[in-house]
Amino acid sequence: MIFEGKESAVTDWHVLNKESVLEHLKVEANSGLSDAAVERRREEYGVNELRETGGRGPWVILWDQLRGAMILLLIVAALVSAYLEEYTDAVVILAIVILNALLGFVQEFRAEKAMEALKKLAVPRVRVRREGQIQEVSAKELVPGDVVLLEVGNQIPADCRLLESPNLKVQEAALTGESEAVEKTTDCFSDPDLPLGDRANCVFMGTVVTYGHGVGVVTETGMQTQLGKIASSLQAVEAEPTPLQRRLAQLGRTLAIVALGIVIIVFLMGLLKGVDAKLMLMTSLSLAVAVVPEGLPAVATVALALGARRMFKRNALIRKLPAVETLGSVTVICSDKTGTLTQNRMTVTALDVVGHRIDLPELLRHGHPMATINEDEGVNDVRKHVSESSSLSLVLTGAALCNDAELVFESDRQHIHAVGDPTEGAMVLAAAQLQLPADKLNHVLPRIDELPFDSERKRMTTIHEWHRSGEEDHPESMLHVLDHLQEFSPGNIAFTKGAVDSLLEVCNRVWDGNEEHELTQDWQNRIEDANQNLASQGMRILGVACRTVPSSEHGFEPASIENDLMFVGLIAMIDPARPEVREAVSRCRQAGIRPLMITGDHPLTAQSIAETLQITEAGGRVVSGAEIENLTDAELETTVKNVSVFARVAPKHKLRLVRALQENGEIVAMTGDGVNDAPALKQAHIGVAMGITGTDVAKESSQMVLIDDNFATIVNAVEEGRMVYDNVRKFVKYTMTSNAGEIWVMVLGPVLGMPLPLLPLQILWVNLVTDGLPGLALSVEQAEHNIMQRPPNPPDQPILGRAMGWDIAWIGLLMGIVSLVLGYWVWSNGNETDLEMSRMRTLVFTVLTLSQMGNALAVRSDRETLFQLGVFSNPVLLGSVALTFGLQMAVVYWPPLQEIFKTTSLSGMELVMCLALSTVVFWAIELQKLLRRSQR
Repeated sequence: MIFEGKESAVTDWHVLNKESVLEHLKVEANSGLSDAAVERRREEYGVNELRETGGRGPWVILWDQLRGAMILLLIVAALVSAYLEEYTDAVVILAIVILNALLGFVQEFRAEKAMEALKKLAVPRVRVRREGQIQEVSAKELVPGDVVLLEVGNQIPADCRLLESPNLKVQEAALTGESEAVEKTTDCFSDPDLPLGDRANCVFMGTVVTYGHGVGVVTETGMQTQLGKIASSLQAVEAEPTPLQRRLAQLGRTLAIVALGIVIIVFLMGLLKGVDAKLMLMTSLSLAVAVVPEGLPAVATVALALGARRMFKRNALIRKLPAVETLGSVTVICSDKTGTLTQNRMTVTALDVVGHRIDLPELLRHGHPMATINEDEGVNDVRKHVSESSSLSLVLTGAALCNDAELVFESDRQHIHAVGDPTEGAMVLAAAQLQLPADKLNHVLPRIDELPFDSERKRMTTIHEWHRSGEEDHPESMLHVLDHLQEFSPGNIAFTKGAVDSLLEVCNRVWDGNEEHELTQDWQNRIEDANQNLASQGMRILGVACRTVPSSEHGFEPASIENDLMFVGLIAMIDPARPEVREAVSRCRQAGIRPLMITGDHPLTAQSIAETLQITEAGGRVVSGAEIENLTDAELETTVKNVSVFARVAPKHKLRLVRALQENGEIVAMTGDGVNDAPALKQAHIGVAMGITGTDVAKESSQMVLIDDNFATIVNAVEEGRMVYDNVRKFVKYTMTSNAGEIWVMVLGPVLGMPLPLLPLQILWVNLVTDGLPGLALSVEQAEHNIMQRPPNPPDQPILGRAMGWDIAWIGLLMGIVSLVLGYWVWSNGNETDLEMSRMRTLVFTVLTLSQMGNALAVRSDRETLFQLGVFSNPVLLGSVALTFGLQMAVVYWPPLQEIFKTTSLSGMELVMCLALSTVVFWAIELQKLLRRSQR
């Protein structure tokens, strides 16, 4: 970026010191910009807002819904039906086309609203220094060079380089994935390629101040901010077609070719037989319509909608219907760590006192009510240990008192949570659960002075005096602790907590639980080894030290109080994994789905969580964002095949990782909750946003939202997705085998010398009735028992695979032969009067229709017979078969319909023979299942 005559662009603001930054921006920190300078820069850089750079308009979205091969085929089918004066058929087909187009339009139009959510992240008002005075202006009016004042609760209005940062902490999880608020500094850094999460002297648009205050100078605004770059990449992402969309498009193209071939073949065969050309044209066009499964889009839409409804009941909200089926094909789930795999809250997991480590029970980490915790033997053992150990007593008391977080008790102190900084909240909560509640400790040891934390000292100190009144209200275990403390320090006592290395600098003693020792190199090595061991497990470590303070001492200063301290112990914390996620990861692997962790957090933390959840093996490789930066696209595609954990990644790296997986032929699901996840969520085949912790941007960019933020819900959704795909595939198999039967009837009849076995209207009736009701009923079929013990649906597998192709061929041929048997017998033994021809066609017509009902019952499973599934397990299908049978009987026996469809009443014996022959197809398919299972 160039400012007022500067010749070189500055992008790495974190490597410059404060003076150089102000010089580049031509601004004085104490006075800010002049009004004239603000106007000039606003003209040059525009308003501070995120702008849309394109996107699809409503007409483009609507056109996309109408240009698929299947939709075009349906439109042709409607025109043919209208030409044949089958207006009802034409209206139904067009209604399906319009319904699908409207549904798709609404879903896609909503997806284009992601930019509106991004715009909401701008801060409405902000305090700045201009013309030597503090002014409050709209965030949109900020320009590079504005000096901004930052306070707790403020959302950062633009990217800024910090000029002042006393005690400043900023929550950047939405941008970097870092679960903990970042401590800020004004120091400059030497590495120009430092990841965003490590640029502690900068703050970024869309993040939030959680502690302290600061002053920053605006370096980037609008689309030039890190958030703006995410917005640009989000708009540049082209949505991948879903597997179902690709398969239906492929099927549509195939059927178009088949339909054209049938029109030509049947028309020419009729002409060679001497049949009237007009009748043959109508017949061949009717067959072409029969080839097109008019009900397929409707069945697919109904199956997807029902799947979405079932998923909603299982806490997964589907924003785009095709995402339901896409889940069934997912081969890789790329998951953010913070808030997705973890609980997004710091929790104390271990205490270490001079080399002796004690791990806290799991029960203390999951927020159980105190009544439950009190009944646990493991917890009570730890409590007893704490009350008997002066070292543990000192560590926990120091953590609870040298702390600004507050405990909130509910339900008669049975439910507790902490308010304040997450790290401090974790410590005060752990102390309370171990019967050292901060509120009671503060009654006995009230704070009389403090030295607040700052980023230079990396420590915080509080001074307390004794006030042991009302001890009868304290738990017995706490009284033991207070006795230890009284022996240690009868006067005032100071507690200091902070980074271990900074504490060791001001300690000269160490407490071993019984007496104090000089802090020799051996003791220091022991403490540093414990710190490194805990840190290697991905934990955040704070040390606790203390000292006595003479009651007469006043005017506390850091140099006097934070000196000659006695080191007591370490407190280890981590953002723990969600307890249900490990089982969900296991189910993913069982279902042939590979889980990946992609996070902005520290590599050691990421590795620890990944190993806990078994996403990676112990000692597995972790690739950082800096390494990704140095990899070519080809190298990255190779890397993602073998690595399951990626840490310290930037938004652009997440996008590259998703694309690399897609280049490897994977069907990718990306979970996330932050702004940083939005481009990858949109790029992935299916984006999964968190409903509770997720930002609006993440939700608008996703296809599915987890209402309960539970990773396990994804696995349930995968099961539903596979069931939807199975049901769509069952419908395709059913309708194509049935349509093949119709084609074989029309081809074999003339080959055998018969007149036309079916009239055009009869063909359309069979196609409409049999495809419609039973086909829709197949969309509510329940999941097969092995659905989550098989690999994902191959992404390149067509709906009409080789196995289904053979089934369509032989079942269709068998159905055609069976349907012609009675008709051929009547024709060969009679004469070609109108009555005999009507009788012959009625027999063929009836057997063909009823054979398709048997086909519908048998196609419910590729492995299990109807009797294993349960005859009544899909009552909707059973009802549709009964209704179709009733309609067919009406066509055969009701005079008004006889006149329309040119049928004649069958005798009782002929009807029984039709019923018997129509079951042949059903028994043949059931026998095939038994043969396949015996071969396996």
